[in-house]
Amino acid sequence: MVVEETPDKGFIRRIQEKKIHDLPKGDVLIKVHYSSLNYKDALSAVGNKGVTRRYPHTPGIDAAGTVEESQAPDFKPGDEVLVTGYDLGMNTAGGFGQYIRVPPEWVVPLPDDLSLKTCMVYGTAGFTAGLSLNKLMEAGVAPEAGEILVTGASGGVGSMAVALLAHCGYSVVAVSGKPQAVEMLNALGAQRVLGREAVTDTTGKPLLIQRWAACVDTVGGDVLSYALRSTHSHGVVTCCGNVASAELNITVYPFILRGVTLIGIDSATTEMPLRRKIWNNFAGPWRLPNLDLFSSTIELTELDAHIEKILAGGQVGRRVVHLP
Repeated sequence: MVVEETPDKGFIRRIQEKKIHDLPKGDVLIKVHYSSLNYKDALSAVGNKGVTRRYPHTPGIDAAGTVEESQAPDFKPGDEVLVTGYDLGMNTAGGFGQYIRVPPEWVVPLPDDLSLKTCMVYGTAGFTAGLSLNKLMEAGVAPEAGEILVTGASGGVGSMAVALLAHCGYSVVAVSGKPQAVEMLNALGAQRVLGREAVTDTTGKPLLIQRWAACVDTVGGDVLSYALRSTHSHGVVTCCGNVASAELNITVYPFILRGVTLIGIDSATTEMPLRRKIWNNFAGPWRLPNLDLFSSTIELTELDAHIEKILAGGQVGRRVVHLP
């Protein structure tokens, strides 16, 4: 898929035949078998210059496939690999094309017992959720500490976070504004599902009743403010999104009176040792048995409609994109 900027129709998307020599420079050429649809991909696909500066462009921040050519000693033709984050799909031609060419520093060998398709069910969304879980564990948040709040729980990162936390024995309270997602979230292991109104506070109080041992926030804005003000003393809140707002209206009191820790999650530039650790966990102790509950596979020709759906807030769970 190529997104082009036109003088009369704005940004248009179409499936277009291109040559491998059109790809950017890089030492590893990968034949893409699967990608996935993320909110950032949808923004790139409608011409958001905060995500992608130059057009025409091929979005897709996730890709999984086989090495076709390699000038790097760590990879050889036929190797199964995946790439998520860095600049892929932003200003470097991404996974919505049949081939990508990238630096070897971006490439992760496919873990044993993890298929190319399965790793794209996780994709950047699962990787981000995994980083959040890893931060909670590093901070000493144990399953017996209390309930973990997950906001934006019907989205890609949120649904992955619910499933991973529940799989690791945590009591999860999910927040979603989509009634149709409640059954899915319960099936993924959420103990309770709250509507958005439950995490909306208009009192202006600098601190609220302590309710959560920790929180995985995927939306930002007032919801993140609520989470910080209602987390237990010495609790932990991870932050990885801003779909609600990039603004954070809060006092310092949660930090200096309760010792709450706010941890930012930047999945794009995660260093390779941690990146490999998270992916190996997906193939091992964090391997989810119920991925089909919140994921489905679509063809490249169906992608356009799903881009519109995710932008309208209608997507629930994950969409894996099959490349022909």
